[in-house]
Amino acid sequence: MFIWLKAAIAKDPALQGNIFRKAEILLYPGLWALVFHRIAHPLAALKIPFIPRLISQIARFITGIEIHPGAQIGKGFFIDHGYGVVIGETAVIGDDVMLYHDVTLGALGWWKANGCTKRHPTIGNRVVIGAGAKILGPVKVGDDAKIGALAVVINDVPKRGVVAGSLGKILKKKKQGRIKK
Repeated sequence: MFIWLKAAIAKDPALQGNIFRKAEILLYPGLWALVFHRIAHPLAALKIPFIPRLISQIARFITGIEIHPGAQIGKGFFIDHGYGVVIGETAVIGDDVMLYHDVTLGALGWWKANGCTKRHPTIGNRVVIGAGAKILGPVKVGDDAKIGALAVVINDVPKRGVVAGSLGKILKKKKQGRIKK
């Protein structure tokens, strides 16, 4: 059995039980997004134009999960529920990582690139990333870290680190008063 099937069955309590329960994995969008990525990634590595991105866009249409074909994903990776997950081109994901729905492994924006080739996060081994978390920029998340739901991460996370909460703050205040005509 493929290691990613074993990982899904081991990590999802809903798949425990008889063979019919385990067969439900075939209905998981995270599984199919990963299957498409495992086809598209080697083609992207060979610098084949257009086809890897076409495969990833078909996968996004079918699953609601967008994984750029350039992203590097380790073994034992599992996306639970999955809808809304976005994984950027230069993201690197270690082994035995678990993501929940609406997670973004993205860049800070084109204006921050400044010629850098690494724009997306590097995720260590055995990391769990909660629903709605956003990990942005070329940050490193250490092995065995846990990122809480809705957390926004723009700085490195140490090995076995735990991150929760948002970084949101007011950057600019609008002046009070009337708008002049």
